[in-house]
Amino acid sequence: MYKQLIRPLLFQMDPEKVHHLTANTLKGAFQLPLTKSICRSMFQVSDPRLEREVFGLKFPNPVGLAAGFDKDARLIDEFSELGFGFIEIGTLTPKAQEGNPKPRLFRLPQDGAIINRMGFNNQGVDRAVEQLRMRKSNVIVGGNIGKNKVTPNEQALQDYLYCFDALYDVVDYFVVNVSSPNTPDLRALQEKEPLLELLSNLQNRNQGKAKPKPLLLKIAPDLNHAQLNDIVEIAVQTNLSGVIATNTTISRANLNTPAQAVTEIGAGGLSGKPLTNASTEVLKYLRQQLPQQVRLVGVGGIMTPEDALEKLAAGADLVQLYTGFIYEGPALIKQINQRLIS
Repeated sequence: MYKQLIRPLLFQMDPEKVHHLTANTLKGAFQLPLTKSICRSMFQVSDPRLEREVFGLKFPNPVGLAAGFDKDARLIDEFSELGFGFIEIGTLTPKAQEGNPKPRLFRLPQDGAIINRMGFNNQGVDRAVEQLRMRKSNVIVGGNIGKNKVTPNEQALQDYLYCFDALYDVVDYFVVNVSSPNTPDLRALQEKEPLLELLSNLQNRNQGKAKPKPLLLKIAPDLNHAQLNDIVEIAVQTNLSGVIATNTTISRANLNTPAQAVTEIGAGGLSGKPLTNASTEVLKYLRQQLPQQVRLVGVGGIMTPEDALEKLAAGADLVQLYTGFIYEGPALIKQINQRLIS
């Protein structure tokens, strides 16, 4: 029903307006008495064979919602009813910020893709903490943290530490995002020296806690092997629990959408089907190079159950959806989980 009726209607509207409409509709729908039970019967798959123990956490299934969809943790309870095994919020910054000028979210239906240059728009980490304290579900939640646009890279550590401290009591794991292409100079923090300093300091803060939380790094798909080797070295040196591969790409290669239309859209990170192979190749390379205790989360271009299985076969312990969720709807979560136990 989603692909035949709902998606064609939604795709007639501005993508960012649709995002807010969908969020508000979900909020409203779950106030009705039968919505939860209907969603559970339609989308959830409960089976012990789906359970995964990763980073010391027990996931009911390996299919999660990637960061960016529920930035401010408004829909934790609702998304947990759609069958996700875990939900990643953010990217969150210390101060609320509007993000980049609109329009900043674009569909490429011919490619099963999205281009976004949102720019870490969020209500600030303290507001997300308030939302998380009110949630009713016990779904695993990851906190994806970044820096404010106005914060220079030399002071970025303070932004990350602020978010880490604020979220520590209300999330189950952390993701350090230095790979978004939509905050000026952010990807410079992926370079070896600044990244090592950032992660070392965050890990020191983490290890100073009574119960340290899993700390992960989210990386771009546009890194070469030399840069990925640096990531491997840093992940081992800073004792990371895992790496998320990958964020969106700045590449525009091999698109079906006319070049002129892509040029008119302009800058931003590309996600969806064109990213499938590139993100999987990064995943494979990391799995070959990293010790087994550093776990991997595969994200990028998972549009079908087969895409998810390919990510898992390439070395991912968990997978995440974003663009595939938009194009295929919540049925994709169930389809992946069903394939895993079929």
